[in-house]
Amino acid sequence: MLKYFKILLCSVVAVLAVLNTLEACTTAIISGKYTVDGRPLLWKHRDSGFEQNKIMHFEDGQYPYLGLINTVDTLGTEVWAGYNTQGFAIMNSASYNLKPHTDTTKLKDQEGVVMKKALQSCATISDFERLLQSWPKPIGVEANFGVIDARGGAAYFETSNFDYTKIDVNDPAVAPFGYVVRTNYSYYGKKNDGYGFIRENAAEMLLRQAVNVNNLSARWLLQKAGRSLKHGLLQRDLWQEPLPSADEAHFAIMTDYIPRPSSVSTVVVHGVRQGQNTEWATMWTILGFQLTSVALPLWVQAGPALPQVLQSQDGQPAPLCDFSLKLKERCFPIKRGSGYRYLNLSALANKQTQGILQKLKPVENQIFERHQELMQNWQEAGQPETVQMRRWYEDIDQHIRESYNQAFGL
Repeated sequence: MLKYFKILLCSVVAVLAVLNTLEACTTAIISGKYTVDGRPLLWKHRDSGFEQNKIMHFEDGQYPYLGLINTVDTLGTEVWAGYNTQGFAIMNSASYNLKPHTDTTKLKDQEGVVMKKALQSCATISDFERLLQSWPKPIGVEANFGVIDARGGAAYFETSNFDYTKIDVNDPAVAPFGYVVRTNYSYYGKKNDGYGFIRENAAEMLLRQAVNVNNLSARWLLQKAGRSLKHGLLQRDLWQEPLPSADEAHFAIMTDYIPRPSSVSTVVVHGVRQGQNTEWATMWTILGFQLTSVALPLWVQAGPALPQVLQSQDGQPAPLCDFSLKLKERCFPIKRGSGYRYLNLSALANKQTQGILQKLKPVENQIFERHQELMQNWQEAGQPETVQMRRWYEDIDQHIRESYNQAFGL
């Protein structure tokens, strides 16, 4: 009996290990009809076993594009979210209920390859649909691809090895409040299989509230939705609880919240209105753990001279991502057993206002305020100015490095 118990225990541990490494993102697409400025939004809160992420600029296809890349991928062969000069943007969430039992295909994990090809060659959602149709089968994917374009298009494609189902975010029958959320299962897949049901509920509640007060914006997604600590099932909101003292460890188990121990980066693509110049599109990026990092805006037309804090040299960590992960260690100080699941809230926010997020919020707010000033200047000029973008990238580098050094000694 003891022998069989040990076998069972080992099996359970193995299953838990697999579950802990799942690509488990929380995503949403919001139609421009419901955002504060009439421009669509694409949101990917990424969970992955690849903690180190970076941003790369590419000119290896029909259209130049920006992409979120695993740092170990030095050549940029796979893209996990991005947008191109045509205003076309794409991201994905892994789905775990689309592959039928009869599908014995061994080819898998090609989502990053598909998204790279899409950014290289697609200008519209129709282009992407044709790409899926023409791709040699099996594709090697099981994913919810989310896409927006500069013609008002916004859709998810629940895609398996041999087929896909399109979900039009502009269809009021599908998205009565102008948005669609996808986590780690597909609506047209096997019922009750997959993951992320509770996270989906949390995101749905947040988005519905934002719709009610006309607050759907890129900034809201980055600062509020992506850092929300309201549980989708328990309804417990950790941010609404009394702040602990800085010298008091105050732990919460981070299971099924939107930000979790496996959260590694965020991309929000702020698209353009139909007929608007695609140069107005912006890709906001948070590299690293979302509760210990800051959001930065990027533009593909600024070229390859990206902020250095977002880049990797020869496979080394991108500085901002590395800063964030070092601070994340303070948030999850328990290393043995399942301690990695327990967040010390006092490290993030406390009565003495010395928490990590409390120190970073003013830094990030300055970035948003400066971005708003630039947008106003560009609106007066009639178009964004590439020279100003590059100059601001240099300012961002200095601002980020000095801020993390002064606040945390990094």
